[in-house]
Formats: sequence, C-alpha cells, structure tokens
Amino acid sequence: MCNVCGCGDSRIEGHSHEHSHDHSHDDHHHHPHQHNDHHHAIKDVPQSVVIHHHYHHQGDVHHHVHYTLPASAMPQQATHGHHHEHDTNHQHSHHHAHDSDNHHTHHQPERLNTGDLHYGKGEAEVHVAGVSQRQLLTLEMDILGNNNQLAAHNRAHFIENQQLVLNLVSSPGSGKTTLLTETLMRLKDHCACAVIEGDQQTTNDADRIRATSVPAIQVNTGKGCHLDAQMIHDAYHQLAINEPGFLFIENVGNLVCPASFDLGEASKVAILSVTEGEDKPLKYPNMFAAADLMIINKIDLLPYVDVNIEDCIANARKVNPEIQVIKLSAKTGEGMDAWFNWLNENRQQL
Repeated sequence: MCNVCGCGDSRIEGHSHEHSHDHSHDDHHHHPHQHNDHHHAIKDVPQSVVIHHHYHHQGDVHHHVHYTLPASAMPQQATHGHHHEHDTNHQHSHHHAHDSDNHHTHHQPERLNTGDLHYGKGEAEVHVAGVSQRQLLTLEMDILGNNNQLAAHNRAHFIENQQLVLNLVSSPGSGKTTLLTETLMRLKDHCACAVIEGDQQTTNDADRIRATSVPAIQVNTGKGCHLDAQMIHDAYHQLAINEPGFLFIENVGNLVCPASFDLGEASKVAILSVTEGEDKPLKYPNMFAAADLMIINKIDLLPYVDVNIEDCIANARKVNPEIQVIKLSAKTGEGMDAWFNWLNENRQQL
C-alpha cells in the first residue's frame, strides 16, 4: 500500500455538508492529534494518522492528512522538527526521523538467479528507503485501522438507506466512465442513482455523469492515488441521498493502492479493457483478489488486439477463485444485460 507516497491531499467540489468543525488551535501544536465531527466519534484513532478538515466559506473541503511514524516505531536516532504556516492561522510541527545507519532499516530484496530484484518479499511486502519492515507494518496497520473504522461508519449509512454501493476500480483508460454513463442512462428512470467520482485533478468525469441528470460529486485527491473512507463520508453527506438505489464510486485510475482501502462498499468491481492484455491479474494480484467481479470491457476491439480472454479469466481465478466475470462492450451494448442482471441480483440481496 502507499503508506508514505504522499497520498492524502484532497478537495471535494461543491461541499456544503453542515458538520460542526469549529476547531481551535493553540498558536503552536505538535502532531499527532485528532478531530471528531458530530455525526460520529472515532475512538482510539492511531497517533500516526492526523486528518484536518478545513471547511472554506465557498463550500470546498480540504483534507490535510499527515502520515507519520508513531514514536514507538521511530528509529532511535537524532530527530529534528520544523514547522510551517497555513493561511488558517495555525502551525503544524513535523518531526522526521533520519537514520544515520541505513544498515538497520534497509530492506534487502530477494535476488533471483536471473539477476532480477524482488522488494515485495519482506514482512511489509513493500520497500521504503530508510524505513524498516516492522515500522512499515506498524504504519500500515495504523492507517488502515483508522480507515476501516470510517468505512464501517459509511457502511452503516448505506445499509440503513438500502443502497448498493460499488467501488469501480481499474487502470486509466479502461472505459470506467463510459460504462458508468451507459449504466446510469438505463437505471436512472427505475431507481435512485448517484456517483462519487475520484481523480487527482479536474471535474471532467463528474461533468460527464451530471450530463446524464444523475447527481455526482467530484473528489480530487491531489497527489493521492486512491479514495479513502473519509473522502467517501464527506462526499456522501454532500450528496444527501437517502433513497434506496445505487451509489457508484469511480475510484482513481490505479490497479495498486485502491485495493487496500475499504470505503464501506458492498463490492469492488475491477474493470479491465481487452487492450491491457491477459496478464494484468497476475501483475496486480491484490486488486483482483479484493474484487467480487471482473468486467472485461471493450470486447468490440477483440478483432484488433492480440489477447486471449480465456487466459485473462484463468489468471484472475488463480488469484481469486471466486471472482465472477462479465464480458461486455459499453460502446456497442454487447454483454450489458449480464451486467444489469448482476446489479439487480446484488441489490435484491440488500
């Protein structure tokens, strides 16, 4: 997971959710600390995750997230602190640890006979320069623990409102938005639908959804490469939808990081274009292991690409024997009935 890659800065377009966030700060304060809203109080928030919610007068929300190692996991070396000013008239003090001896924290890769290097064989299954595997595990557990509490809170809302919530995940260019707009055009006259769109920048996809007359909120993540449960919480309350129906979450285009983050959804749906080849489930196994359904999209292009769909399905089932598969073309409509049957069957199970 991307525990130290810079994820976390996000802006939600058009937010007017009336949480009470009157928070006061001393002139100078040190991380870690936490904020709660009147909808829920998250207890025992790990000290390594700090989230500020800055609500601006024009209605935007800015999530300012800091991922820091807890004190117990910091290398016993010299540390230094620095602070910087924000326009919101408070300061943040950040403490970074610098290990003067990388020998103690450097994760050695597995070296294969071919000379290839595999950095995913350690306890944390990831490498970050200067940080030990045990520290990375501690950080990951703290981040995901906090996220999962918020996801459970979201899920309670969705269940109460009888909404089937699906997390659509894929690489950029798989055809997620086209599939989604075609889906909404058929569903919107029969039941309530809404969409939360995730991208690093622009409102392009939310604008495409709103052109179908379905309500949508764009979540821009900045440097972040995935949506998290806090972003979904804020966007969901901004949408203010209470009717039974469908909520589609179109995640940031990325086959890595979104696999680790529960948003409160009923299912992850992995969308794979035939142009991406049949080996993607093996290259990005965590995503396909986490998905309940794999949609193979753009099958109208099969005469023009060198891909074996049956090999793709077999590879997906190597990492997830239970994964369901639907082959379709959002452009021509071929296979779309199977997708709608899957949607209706899963909604009836709520």
